[in-house]
Amino acid sequence: MEKSIIITGAAGFISSCLVEYFNEKGYNNLIIVDDFSQTRKDYNYENKKFVIKIERSELFEWLQANGDTVEFVIHLGAKTDTTEFDYNIHNELNVEYSKNIWGFCEEKNIPLIYASSAATYGGGEWGYDDNHEIVEKLQPLNPYGVSKNEFDKWALKQIKSPKYWSGLKFFNVYGPNEYHKGRMASVIWHSFNQIKQNGKVKLFKSHRNDYQDGQQLRDFIYVMDLVKVIYWMYNEMKSEHWQKEFNGLYNLGTGHARSFYDLAKNTFLAMSLEPNIEFIDMPIDIRDKYQYFTEANMDKLRLAGYNAEFYSLEEGITDYVKKYLLKGKIY
Repeated sequence: MEKSIIITGAAGFISSCLVEYFNEKGYNNLIIVDDFSQTRKDYNYENKKFVIKIERSELFEWLQANGDTVEFVIHLGAKTDTTEFDYNIHNELNVEYSKNIWGFCEEKNIPLIYASSAATYGGGEWGYDDNHEIVEKLQPLNPYGVSKNEFDKWALKQIKSPKYWSGLKFFNVYGPNEYHKGRMASVIWHSFNQIKQNGKVKLFKSHRNDYQDGQQLRDFIYVMDLVKVIYWMYNEMKSEHWQKEFNGLYNLGTGHARSFYDLAKNTFLAMSLEPNIEFIDMPIDIRDKYQYFTEANMDKLRLAGYNAEFYSLEEGITDYVKKYLLKGKIY
């Protein structure tokens, strides 16, 4: 019997794109896991090919009976709301749940790829290098980032680990299938919808003297690049090309910070419209927890062997807007 690949968070943004990408590569042997009670996300997986879907709360019970049928775990499911300040919620889903998945992969000697986050870097006091020396020093700005960093710290201390593993520090991801994320959707998604509704985009003012309004910088990565990296890593680990010294944390951005102004401007251009941008005050609840600059050092992933080019911001936005947002399509 063909062994299966578990993908958690499969009703969500990034994982649903990953499921589709695996389908396009000929993989239908997927076990998808999520909280499927949120029906607004049904569109993200209803036309995908998979073996079975499992409720997040029932996964470990299922694994007890069927664990030997699994060959790989890609654990992207998480509580990703950076405005949720109850750490207990993040701890349960992002730390404890992930420890159980790690334990299963270690016991069964199968590879694990899991989602960390650039939110672990906090205000960037220690830079954005994915070396393991700074992980204990990082001070994330919100409970979500804290939970991701706590699991990274825990993973790095483990004597027993999956045969091959990596934790991917996603930077600012955008792309199709994020429609359900509301406030947490990308600025491109919000910009597109503001343009359709009002003909203009509102961006946050800067509340720091060293950044002009709209010139806050982030490393924006198109989800199509992200799933390509995960698929490459999956094949490297499965084919034993991966080496144990490659195990660890990896940045996953483009390596090029761009401004929110550039992002909004290119959304207008992809819609064949002239930019019309105004600036509003940043909400008080996130003002002192806001990253003004992120930029992934991508040397480590390159040294591990990944050599494909990333979409530029212009290319990614054009693809997203023209293929998906304007057509109201899911990937």
